[in-house]
Amino acid sequence: MSLTATLSQLTPSPGMLLLIIGAIAMIESLAMVGLLVPGVVLITAAASLAGHQELSIPAVLLAAFLGAVVGDGVSFALGYTQRERVPRLWPFALHPEWLAQGARFFQRHGTLSVFLGRFVGPVRPVVPLIAGMLHMPPRTFTWANLVSAGLWAPTYVLPGYLLGHAWQQRLDLPPGLERWLVVLALVLIALAVTFSWLRQQVGRTGRLYRLLASWARRSPLLRRLWLGQSGRGRGEVPLGAWLLLVLSLGGLSGWTILVIHHDGPLAMDLGVQALFEALATPWLHASGEVLARVGDLYGILALTLPWALWLLARRRLAALAHLASGLLGIALLNTLGKALIGRARPFAPEYLTDSLAYPSAHTSTTVVLLGTTAAFVAHELPHRQRFWPYWAAIVLAVPMVLSRLAVGVHWLSDLVGGALLGLVVCALVQLSWQQRQRRSLAPCPWHGLLLASLLLVTARVAWLPMA
Repeated sequence: MSLTATLSQLTPSPGMLLLIIGAIAMIESLAMVGLLVPGVVLITAAASLAGHQELSIPAVLLAAFLGAVVGDGVSFALGYTQRERVPRLWPFALHPEWLAQGARFFQRHGTLSVFLGRFVGPVRPVVPLIAGMLHMPPRTFTWANLVSAGLWAPTYVLPGYLLGHAWQQRLDLPPGLERWLVVLALVLIALAVTFSWLRQQVGRTGRLYRLLASWARRSPLLRRLWLGQSGRGRGEVPLGAWLLLVLSLGGLSGWTILVIHHDGPLAMDLGVQALFEALATPWLHASGEVLARVGDLYGILALTLPWALWLLARRRLAALAHLASGLLGIALLNTLGKALIGRARPFAPEYLTDSLAYPSAHTSTTVVLLGTTAAFVAHELPHRQRFWPYWAAIVLAVPMVLSRLAVGVHWLSDLVGGALLGLVVCALVQLSWQQRQRRSLAPCPWHGLLLASLLLVTARVAWLPMA
C-alpha cells in the first residue's frame, strides 16, 4: 500500500481536515486555553496532513485565517464584556502573571500589540483579551485582527503543508513502513500535548497539584507526608519529580519485561530499522557517527568538564555531587542492564564488538545529562519560564537518540528503554536535590562555559577514537 493510500485511511476527510485546521487556529488564539495548547505543533501536523491530501492551498489558508480571526475575536469580546470577572476565571486565577505579562506588552506597543502579539508565543492568546479589557476601539481591533491573521496563516501553515506535500511526492518507502511513520508522528504529537498539560498541572498553582494537596489534608498520614515534603526546599512538594519517577519506573519495568519475553527484535524495531535503511544517505550516517562520538565517554567528559570545574571552584559541591552521582549511577545501571538482559545489537562495529544493546547507554546518558542540567537551570527561573530548559533539553536529546538508529547499532526498543532508565535517574537526582534548600547557582558565566564545552567536544570528535 502506498504512503498516499495509508494516509488517506488514517486522516480525516478533506472537509473535516479543514474544520480541524480552523479549530486548531481558533483554540490556540483563545485566551482561556491557548496558553496551554502546543498550537504550533498541532497546526504544523494538520497542515502536513493537508499537504499529503493535496487540499487546495487557498482553502487551507482560509480555514486557518478564519479560525485565527474568530479566536482573537472571542478573546477580545470576553475581555470587553467581562473585564471585572476575567482575573477570577481559570486559568488566570491561578496564573495572574499571564495577564500582567500581556498588559505590559500592550502598554509597550499600544495598537500594534494586537498585530505583533499574534507572532509572540507567550502573549499571543492574552493580548486580545487585554485589548478588550482596556476597551480598545472595536473597529481598530478588527482591522489589526484581520491583517495579522492574514499574515499569520501562511507563515504558520505553509511550512507544514509544503513538508507534507514534499513527503508525499519524494519519499519512497518500502511497503508496510508508512503505518509506522504515521503512528510515530501521532505519538510524538500526543506526547507533546501531554507534556504541555502536565507541566502546567504539577506546579504549585496547577489544578492537579491543588487537588492532591486537598486530598492530603483529609488524611493525617498523608498530611504529615505532604507537609514533610513541602517543609523542605522551596515549600513546594516536588510533585513533578515524583510523577516522573512513578511513570518512568513503571514504564521501564513493563517495557523491559516486553523486551525480555519477546523472541528477538519487536515488530516496530524491524519496521523502523527498514525505514532508516530506506532513508540512509552518506551525510546522515556521517552525522550519526559524529553524534556517537559526542555521546560516548570522552564526549560526555568533554561536555561536563568546564561546568564541573566551575562548580568546584565556586564550592557548589552539592550540585557537582548530584550531577556526578547521576552520571555514575546511569553508567552502572547501563552496565548491569546490558549484562542481565544480554540483547545483541542489530549491527556491531569493531569498537562495539563486546557491547550489548539494551538499554542504549548513549540514550540514557544523554537523558541524564541534559535532563539534570535542565532541572538545575529551571530551579533558577520563575515558574512560568521553567518549561524552556526542558524543551531545549528535548530538542537537543532527540538527534542524539535518533543517531543510534542512523548508524544501525540499536533497535528502537533499546532507545525507549534507555530513555526511560535515564528519566528514572533524573527523577531520583531531583528528589534528592529538592530535599532541602539549596544555594542559587547564579550568577553563572554560562556563555564562556558553553563555549569551552563546545571547543572540547569538537576536539574530541576530531582527534580521539571511539570509547
